[in-house]
Order: sequence, then structure tokens, then C-alpha cells
Amino acid sequence: MGDPRKIKSKYKRPGHPWQKERIEEERALLREYGLKNKTEIYKARSKLKTFSDLAKKLIAARGSQAEKEKAQLLTRLARMGLVKEGAQLDDVLGLQLKNILERRLQTLVLRKGLARSINQSRQLIVHEHVMVGSRTISSPSYNVPIAEEANISFVPTSSFANTAHPERSLPPKAPEPQKPPKEDRRRRGPPRGPPNEREMRK
Repeated sequence: MGDPRKIKSKYKRPGHPWQKERIEEERALLREYGLKNKTEIYKARSKLKTFSDLAKKLIAARGSQAEKEKAQLLTRLARMGLVKEGAQLDDVLGLQLKNILERRLQTLVLRKGLARSINQSRQLIVHEHVMVGSRTISSPSYNVPIAEEANISFVPTSSFANTAHPERSLPPKAPEPQKPPKEDRRRRGPPRGPPNEREMRK
């Protein structure tokens, strides 16, 4: 017999499917962060909403238990690199979607200069060329904690660990060919057209 549990979705899709501004924003994020599909945007947006709703709840709460949960939330977000040490709940409400996407392993591999494009960064992670600490991570959406950010590197047995690998450096740009000067096609001499009345009288 199969598992009787009903697996809930971990994200919510937009309520309205045809919103021009949202669609254009999502397309820009797909290109900038090299995302596979919009599902990754929806998951990040749902995670951001979870933090925001919890912060709103704790702002209105009072008591020792509320202070304890507030400290736990801020400590967790600081460990994830989303807020700074000593931040307040108002800083949690100011988080944007890009703050979540910037903590993805795919983004940090590019920021550290281990890949020359965001798409190559995703390919290196999926093909298990990248490790965080002592673990090989094959998920581009892995949220890198602050403590592990300095430990992002190539797997020692990977060919990309060699700094002389041709795919690790950008090819030199070829000089753009100079365009020949445009010919001056302005008309030289008297203007053409029907003669005026004075010339016709002559």
C-alpha cells in the first residue's frame, strides 16, 4: 500500500497568470540568475513570504516566548546571510526576492569567479564539479550559509580545479573591425526639379 500522506506543495503560484509587469520581472530574473524555470522563482518567493509573515507575527506578539522566537529568527537569517548581525524585524520586512537568489550556490560560484557565466555555473554544479566544504553539492538552488561561503571550491579530482583549464578564463575579445567611412552622397551642383517662372520667361 502506498503512502497515504498528501504531499503539500512547497510553493504557491501567482493568483493571476497574466500580469505583464510580473511576467517581465520573472523573465529578467531567469536571465540574470540562470534559473531553469519559474518554479525556482516561486519557491524563493514563498520562502521570502514565510519569513515576512513570521516577522509580522512576532512584531505584534508580546512576552518572553515571542522574544525567544524573535532571536531565533534573526539568528537563523543572519546565519543564512540574509540580514546582518544585530538586525531588527523591520529589516526582515525589507528583504527582497533578489536577497534570496543571491544566496544560491549557482550565484555564489559566479560571484567568486569560478565560472565565467551564470549558465556555466549551473552546469558545473549539476555535473558535480563544485564542493562546499567537504561535500559535493549538485543542487544549484542550495542556500549557502555565511559560514560555508568561503569554502566553495572545485572538487580536487575535477579538471576545472586546474587554473589553466581553457573554460575557466574568458577568451580574449577580438578587436571590432572599423567600419569604412560613409560616402558623402549629398548632391553637388544645381538642384534638380521643374524651372521656376523666371527661368521660363527667359
